[in-house]
Amino acid sequence: MTASASGAGDRRAGAQEDAYEPDPRRWRALWVTLVAGFMSLLDVTIVAVALPTVQHDLGASPAEVQWVVSGYALTFALALVTAGRLGDALDRRKIFLVALCVFVLCSAACGAAPDITLLVVARLAQGLAAGFMAPQNSALIQQMFRGAERGRAFGYFGATVGISSASGPIVGGAILALADGMQGWRWIFYVNVPIGVLAVLLGRRLLPRTRKSGRGHVDVPGVLLLGLGVLAFMYPLVQAESGGLRRLSWLFLVGAAVLAVFVRRQRKLLARGTTPLLDPRLFTTVRGYAVGAGVGTLYFIGFSGVWLVFALFYQHGLHYSPLESGLAVTPFAIGSAGAAVVSGRLVDRFGRLLTVWGLTGVIVGLGTAAVLLRFAPLDHAPWLAAPALFVGGIGGGFVVSPNITMTLRDVPVRMAGAAGGALQTGQRLGAAVGTAALPGLFYLVLGHSDDFQVALFTALCAALAAMSTSLALAAYDWLRDRRRRAEHGKCPEEVANSPVHSRSL
Repeated sequence: MTASASGAGDRRAGAQEDAYEPDPRRWRALWVTLVAGFMSLLDVTIVAVALPTVQHDLGASPAEVQWVVSGYALTFALALVTAGRLGDALDRRKIFLVALCVFVLCSAACGAAPDITLLVVARLAQGLAAGFMAPQNSALIQQMFRGAERGRAFGYFGATVGISSASGPIVGGAILALADGMQGWRWIFYVNVPIGVLAVLLGRRLLPRTRKSGRGHVDVPGVLLLGLGVLAFMYPLVQAESGGLRRLSWLFLVGAAVLAVFVRRQRKLLARGTTPLLDPRLFTTVRGYAVGAGVGTLYFIGFSGVWLVFALFYQHGLHYSPLESGLAVTPFAIGSAGAAVVSGRLVDRFGRLLTVWGLTGVIVGLGTAAVLLRFAPLDHAPWLAAPALFVGGIGGGFVVSPNITMTLRDVPVRMAGAAGGALQTGQRLGAAVGTAALPGLFYLVLGHSDDFQVALFTALCAALAAMSTSLALAAYDWLRDRRRRAEHGKCPEEVANSPVHSRSL
């Protein structure tokens, strides 16, 4: 295929996108994808509270049981970009439904696992299935919705991401409390089965098929290069608790070199007129994509690790049960859920400024909670910190959803899967860094001071540093938009919706 032929294909695909007709079932279909997305993201954190019970019941070592969590996160991240590209090239609906079926079967296998080896293998397969589902979620939203409706849909999607990440310890603790007994942890996996079966049945009826654009080529060498690069970055992080960061730090250099080769290959394929696995123009031409990916990655470094640190503080420092520990951070989840839904209706009006406000709220809320939990008496500190966590949650609700919307809004629908996969890969890498670094810092300070309050305060300050960097990047993008608006004399909506950014793709 020549470059001119590729350009003609782009124009034909663009014409298809312009001929958008709203699907009357789109809102019902959205809820199917959100339920599946909630299950897949919840399973990143929900298992953490059950690890001591799993270790005891199956006679596993600490290193083996850690793979129940880290193995899922690893295969989840490895699949995202490839799955997104396959969805763009083939049929998002079919890939979503197949992946959902595999996820349900693996959930049942996890619950029935007789030993730690089979549990880890089932979790690796479950994470792979979740990685194939995740990019189809955001791509289907872009396919089914346009304009202000897309902002509202991404608002619900952002609420799902925020709530699933923050409520994992709460839901896990509640299931363990209800499923009383030595094998109660198995219901953490079994609960996915009836919900997943219902989602599959509804998805077959409601989800739209992908319009074929004649772009079925998938860059297999690119898949291998990207997979090796992501694996090299992720593996030391998922092995952090067993000393992986120290022993395997050289893999970061290997990963950087492999990803550099991957980027070079993608540019060569684009120059030859062949569809790359991940189009480099997403980062250089699509307005706001590169900045939004950076904002999301930095935010998730702080956001994801915070919940593990809180769990360590409440369960080991204050001797809370898993359920009590989860309930202590519930104000954040409640604030985040409400704000995320509202933010979807405001993003068209305020744009990137909404993310700036949200990050400021998270930093103020978590910062205040950190100070209260550090200096207030331990008997009263959790109650005093609850309002601050609620404020932080409201801020968080104005971060994830608007950032996803602003990052993906100018991405052509034919590239939506790969773009969503790359965005979520950054978020998964950020989450892996946060969940490895923040608990590690917590234990390091605890070992020197033997003071849980000091350890929590130090770890939360590190999380706030990552979020402050994310805020600086979001503020830069917002100020750049203001300058562009002043130069062209357009309102924010006209600048944001200008088609010039997507025509070149």
